[in-house]
Amino acid sequence: MKYEFQERDAFDFARSTGIRHFRKGDELRFTECPYCLGGERRDKDTFAINLRTGMFKCMRASCGQQGNMITLSRDHGFRLSAEVDEYYNNRKTYRKLKTPEKPIEPKPPAVEYMLKRGVSESVTQKYQLTTQRENENILVFPFFDEAGLMQYVKYRKLDFDKEKDKNKEWCEPNCKPILFGMQQCNTENGTLVLTEGQIDSLSVAEAGIENAVSVPTGKNGFTWVPYCWDWLSRFDTLIVFGDYERGEITLLADMQKRFRGAVKAVRLEDYKDCKDANELLLKHGRDAVRAAVENAEVIPVQRVKDLADVEGVDLYSLPKIPTGIKGIDKVLSGGIYYGQTVIVTGKRGDGKSTLASQISANALDLGRSIFAYSGELPDYMFKRWMNLQIAGKRNVIDKALPDGGVGYYITKDTDRKISEWYRNRAKIYDNQSADDNEPEDLLGTIERSVQQYGVDLVLLDNLMTALDVGVEVDIYRAQSKFVDKLVKMAKRLNVAVILIVHPRKNRSGDDDTDEVAGSADITNKVDIVMTYKRGKDQGDNERKLTISKNRLTGRLAVGDRAITLHYDEASKRISDHIGAFDTPYGWERGEDGFAKAKQCEIPFD
Repeated sequence: MKYEFQERDAFDFARSTGIRHFRKGDELRFTECPYCLGGERRDKDTFAINLRTGMFKCMRASCGQQGNMITLSRDHGFRLSAEVDEYYNNRKTYRKLKTPEKPIEPKPPAVEYMLKRGVSESVTQKYQLTTQRENENILVFPFFDEAGLMQYVKYRKLDFDKEKDKNKEWCEPNCKPILFGMQQCNTENGTLVLTEGQIDSLSVAEAGIENAVSVPTGKNGFTWVPYCWDWLSRFDTLIVFGDYERGEITLLADMQKRFRGAVKAVRLEDYKDCKDANELLLKHGRDAVRAAVENAEVIPVQRVKDLADVEGVDLYSLPKIPTGIKGIDKVLSGGIYYGQTVIVTGKRGDGKSTLASQISANALDLGRSIFAYSGELPDYMFKRWMNLQIAGKRNVIDKALPDGGVGYYITKDTDRKISEWYRNRAKIYDNQSADDNEPEDLLGTIERSVQQYGVDLVLLDNLMTALDVGVEVDIYRAQSKFVDKLVKMAKRLNVAVILIVHPRKNRSGDDDTDEVAGSADITNKVDIVMTYKRGKDQGDNERKLTISKNRLTGRLAVGDRAITLHYDEASKRISDHIGAFDTPYGWERGEDGFAKAKQCEIPFD
């Protein structure tokens, strides 16, 4: 026979593994590889199945597993269909147990024991429980499949003594693991109740519930899944009535991942301080067990909420940090919103770091706090650059240099006043003391700084130096993971982030989001993408700024709408109007809002 791949097979495999997965384009991505589980470092998102061909591959070099759905079916016990299994996989052959010609008649010791557990003789007979011929103290649970064939047998010692006996329960060796109670179920009824123990499923049946099954080997044994998957898929609702232990219901988390339909769970209050269905039956009766099943509630999918419960907000009233550049703030509806991550890119030397520093300086002028990481400048150079911007053109002194150029300075007194003005509101990452684990240490340091110092704006200059990875590392994957963590952190801590990213080399095309170097998905993760570059026929002190992505409102500044910005060499300020080069910042404004007199101390001999 010829197997033809169907997209649903990939999703069925994903559910059977219980591994988190998501679709991206033509691929089904897994957070963990089912073969290597991410290795010692627990690498994430390395495994994918192509949804057009059914081929899979793990991108970890030390794993490198690849193949197709037949391979996955063979290696992981995943059942595509009975015919495919038989033809392709030569799946492990289990013992063929002899199915009794007539229904098994329960022996009196079995009936007597089950009556003590609250289960009637009629239910014991329906599920064909009995005891061993030679040992009437050993209860026998026969597992019949939906066709009525006995596939599995489990035993329970009725007079178990932990001091003498090795096992309380055990099963016949080399039998096909299936669910107990399958034969007694009505698949026309779309609801199935799943318990951990056999006596628990019998307790549910005793309460008059039609479809009750239990797992063969306890809460952690899922060897039954490949052999019961097709049958399980006939039900659209699964009610988990596992054991209630340490505040959790066993089987629930795994079945939420595996079952394709709606998963419900018995409410905790309906356990009535009991461990399982049988204890509930013994202490509170059939009605309590039945009510527990009937009151079971759908378990909300994690991290999903009802849209109707989302509180409406006025986007334009959300807290934000104005950039201080009117053209940018107009496009961004007032500035960079808290929780947003902004990528700023542009050619080397065009001034993208200066633009980010300018926005940070304006944040300080607004009374906000900042955290800066500069991977290319020492801290004193970063401070000098920002202090020039904060000082403004009115406070900058120029001096002819020996090489014929011009140097720009601010007085020592001005520098001191500016430093005191932003003391405790401006933090910088000490990259002189960074260890070999810089990327994780940097993100951890940022998070702690935001929490401890009340940081409003984070500036990271730039992505490549923040990564600090060796040649043996997949740089695109490292970029994607770093930006993903950064974006999630920004939203979780409600802090604005500016990330400087170098442009792509030898780029062609008109889409400025393609300007960004590295992994193609990093611009998909962030909220805003800005490109700061020299336009055609522009002078040395003019630049074009495009905003090619603006997730909040969708308003862009591209093409003819690109923003023209001016640069002042003396103060390093950037603005869309040159009058801003002399605008006084808070450090030199008096209580009346007017600027104080200019400083006149000469900072050099």
